[in-house]
Amino acid sequence: MKRSTLFVLAATVVAFSAPASAQFAKAEDAIKYRKNALFVMQQNFSRVAAMAAGKAPFDAKVAADSAAVAEFVGKLPWAAFGEGTDKGDTRAKPEIWKESAKFKEYADKMQAEMSKLSAAAKTGSLDNIKTAVSATGGTCKSCHDDFRKD
Repeated sequence: MKRSTLFVLAATVVAFSAPASAQFAKAEDAIKYRKNALFVMQQNFSRVAAMAAGKAPFDAKVAADSAAVAEFVGKLPWAAFGEGTDKGDTRAKPEIWKESAKFKEYADKMQAEMSKLSAAAKTGSLDNIKTAVSATGGTCKSCHDDFRKD
């Protein structure tokens, strides 16, 4: 990725690393933010997963770039699960706020697997990517099963 893109991404992380209550004027803003961050992460992860599953042509550069974006954006949504964001246009289950330690554990595990996926994609090896996609997808599924309304 170009340095300017990395700079913008780094600046975004810094800007959004404050507590959610300081970031968002309204709960709806936090919900919209986290939904958009999760959407961008999912789109980039899905691009890599499609290559791993043979549903899209393998392109090592696209895989590496997409995995890097998914890894980066995967750090953003968690601050937007603050107090008062359990109601409204959200598929988040109430268990997120009742079992916050478990939810944080799932988020941390997903981020760790997303980092491994990014590292695997940088190798350019489709076999490495397949292994990492499977592990990463498993962490996403676990969290969705326990904390996301269908």
